[in-house]
Amino acid sequence: MATSGGPAVPSASTADQSLVRALDDYITQTWAVAAAEVQKLIHDPLELLTRAVQPVLWLMLFGEVMARVRGVAPGNVPYLDYLAAGILAQSALFVAIFYGISAIWERDLGVLQRYLASPAPRSALVLGKAISAGVRALSQAVIVYILSLLLGVGIALNPLSMFGVAAVIIVGSGLFSTLSLIIACIVKTRERFMGIGQVLTMPIFFASNAIYPLSLMPGWLRTVSHFNPLTYEVDALRSLMLKTGTSEYGLTVDFGVLIASTTVLIIIAAKMYRRMGY
Repeated sequence: MATSGGPAVPSASTADQSLVRALDDYITQTWAVAAAEVQKLIHDPLELLTRAVQPVLWLMLFGEVMARVRGVAPGNVPYLDYLAAGILAQSALFVAIFYGISAIWERDLGVLQRYLASPAPRSALVLGKAISAGVRALSQAVIVYILSLLLGVGIALNPLSMFGVAAVIIVGSGLFSTLSLIIACIVKTRERFMGIGQVLTMPIFFASNAIYPLSLMPGWLRTVSHFNPLTYEVDALRSLMLKTGTSEYGLTVDFGVLIASTTVLIIIAAKMYRRMGY
């Protein structure tokens, strides 16, 4: 209660309402950015078809050949089953890692300046783009699931597992798309960005457990893979996606690493995002 002659002290209920209103505004602003990005995909469905080529080639060519080599996959897991989760993670990675180039296009077209002039927090802008990258990657998941079923992969089709796979894909894609945005904020040109993006994708992919188990790696590469977020994304996908899938680290660790890494990158990207406008 305010004392006579002193400043009025906001009541607890007023403070709670302000917090709820601020949270609602933040969610609305984030969703608006994500929806705008997803609209681009709806208006260009051909992108889905072109991105379907890569997982088809990996599963039908590389997977079928490597399935004849014994001892690659751990235990009694067929190699195609083992590979399916890795290719799903790879497809999502390739969608997300080049996401920053859209920010460069937005700057050149003047869209970025309108974003920066809005009252939306920079973190809401970055988070919205991360969510939209996750939605785009889910389209890859549909393609990989259908192809895997046609190839006889033992896919777990129960709703809980599929929901878990979707969550992993969204968080993982958000992580790598935010990393991509940070790179775009640094290099600022499409040519430099494409060069760096191409340099990053292969090391991230091959220094993970996407196409072979960590036990086959030399010691130094195994150490590197433990610091690679894609390793934990693949581990979670393999556990949730396959009927016989298991997690080497545990889903709690997998989700913890992905969420913590994404959060740190979003904070960094939010601080750097303003630089894109100059």
